[in-house]
Amino acid sequence: MFYFQLSAIFVMGAVFGSFLNVCIYRLPRGESILWPRSYCPGCKHTISALENIPVLSFLFLRGKCRRCKHEIPLRYPLVEVLTGFLLLLVWHFFGWSLSAIHYGVLILFLLPISFIDINTRLILNVLTFPGILAGLLLAAFVEDVTIWQSVIGLLLGGGFLWGIGLLGEFMFKQESMGGGDVKLGAMIGAFLGAEVIIALFLAFFLALPVIALGLSTKKLQLGSKLPFGPFIALAATIIVFWGDTFYDFYFSFFI
Repeated sequence: MFYFQLSAIFVMGAVFGSFLNVCIYRLPRGESILWPRSYCPGCKHTISALENIPVLSFLFLRGKCRRCKHEIPLRYPLVEVLTGFLLLLVWHFFGWSLSAIHYGVLILFLLPISFIDINTRLILNVLTFPGILAGLLLAAFVEDVTIWQSVIGLLLGGGFLWGIGLLGEFMFKQESMGGGDVKLGAMIGAFLGAEVIIALFLAFFLALPVIALGLSTKKLQLGSKLPFGPFIALAATIIVFWGDTFYDFYFSFFI
């Protein structure tokens, strides 16, 4: 029974991941995520159900469209596997509970936001605004975060990044924090409450090695724009699953 549950949750997550791939591809292009059915971007061939099985279809088709042999990006199975794995973690930590739904929904917003930001350097309102609303609504049903804590987290998350953006603009005379990042901070605050501040500090810490490596290899220049959304999403995910461990480490190391 245990292994059946594991398999069922992973498969469900992979199916969600397949839908997230549609969002990642279509939303930046302004296309509907509901219609038409999935199609090959190369030849516009409508993908059949057998060609659209998460992960397995990619393997059977060897990463290419059956008709025109247009290469299917590796991102597709990656998102499907990652979604399945993260929902397994949600179930492992929170079981069958409202908290699992609460954090599962957060994960399902963070994944497309992260991949779209990596591809386009954009964090879309069409994802962050519904995410904020979902965080506020779910806070009314869970014990982890009350509705007032959700509102406070929203203000803290958005306000903190907005302040950082103003400071960066004053110091460097250019935009240093996009409006999408500010809205993402607000969205995560709606789910995590005041803990969003810890997540945002962790996000900056996670970004530092990447920035240092990019500058040292000259892949980045001072003033280069780096997609910050994935770092915020990763930090929020760490706080969701290992927040207590992170707090213990932080206070034992620095205090």
